[in-house]
This record gives sequence, structure tokens and C-alpha cells, in this order.
Amino acid sequence: LHTTVRFLRKTGTEQRWLERHLKDPFVKASKQQHYRCRSAFKLLEIDDKLCVLRPGLSVLDCGAAPGAWSQVAVERVNALGTDPAVPTGFVLGVDLLRISPLEGAIFLSETDVADPSALRTIQSLLPLGKADVILSDMAPNATGIKELDHQKLISLCLGLLNISQSILKPKGTMLCKFWDGSEARVLQNRLKEQFWDVRTIKPQASRKDSAESYYLARLYRGK
Repeated sequence: LHTTVRFLRKTGTEQRWLERHLKDPFVKASKQQHYRCRSAFKLLEIDDKLCVLRPGLSVLDCGAAPGAWSQVAVERVNALGTDPAVPTGFVLGVDLLRISPLEGAIFLSETDVADPSALRTIQSLLPLGKADVILSDMAPNATGIKELDHQKLISLCLGLLNISQSILKPKGTMLCKFWDGSEARVLQNRLKEQFWDVRTIKPQASRKDSAESYYLARLYRGK
């Protein structure tokens, strides 16, 4: 009864979102293939095209909750060692939210990746203290003000770029989500200063009406 009442009280916008969500082919596919959410298909598409993840790589997944990107990473880097013919990788996920356990990954739940103590913990857990790949599907709590939300997400990405100087291996890769807006070029230019190859990607699994895109930065120049 309570569920029915809440459903009836939904605004028109919420109702349209729910209807679109239920019809979304990526939502259906995520359930069929046992991924934790539809965002898994964004990373799968990017990796299928550009080979971001390979067996044996160490991956730091930032903004990992609910864990769909970590699921993909565990599979692609052979973190469970299920294929003895290729190297075994490593996956570490971090999020401010709680993340349910996932076989093959280590999670730091309720953890702010920008906190200095968190950085020390991350370094202690990563093999040799470094990652080959940093993934970021992080997003701030939305205010509904497009430009403000955009700026907040760019700030998160810039903060992660600063952290990468301590934990990303030379020639490493960083994949980060951003929302289009006035500050996107600032992030892009900063990435170009620190990586040899930077490109913009809009996966098919990103909804067409979304301002969401990803920067894929490869060949980190750091030492």
C-alpha cells in the first residue's frame, strides 16, 4: 500500500524517468548479465574499442558504487585468476557510499579518495603502491543547476588528476567521466599536460540527452 501511494505521488518528471528506465535496453541487459547497473556497458564498450583493461593490470576504480565497473574490471584484468594462461590483475574500488562485496575486488567503502589518509591506504593496497589504470565514474550530488553540477564534477576530476601523480604508473591510463560545460576544456588541457594521448568518448550506453562524456587519457608522462 505504501509503495502504491508513493508511486501515485510521483511527479511527471519522475514518472517519465521511471518509464524510460524500465524500457532501457541496457537496464534489461544488466539484469540478464548480472551486472550491478547499466553503467557496466559504458566501460565494456570503451574497453572493447580501445583496450583499456588487460590481464595483469592493477586498477583503481573511483566512485565505484554500486560496483558495476569493478565487475567489468575483475573480468577483464583476470583478477580472479580464472584464466591461468594470462597474468592475474588487481582491482581496488573506492566510494563515499557503501559497496557490497565483490569476489576479485577489494573495496574501500565510505571513503573519500581525496582524503590524505585514504591515499595512504590506497597506496598500501595497490601492488607496489601503483595503479596501471585509474577509472572514475564519480559524480557529485546533483543540485539540478547544470553549470554548478558541471563545475563540481570537473573539480572532482582535477582532484583525482592531482592524486594520480602519486599512484599512477608511467604510461598508465586514466578514464574519467565529465559533464559538458564551460570548464571541460580546463580538464582536457590539464590531462594533455600529463598524458601523451587524450581523447573524448561518448559511449552508446550514455543516454543521448545526457551531458555525460568521458576523457580517456593514455600514456601518463609521470615518473
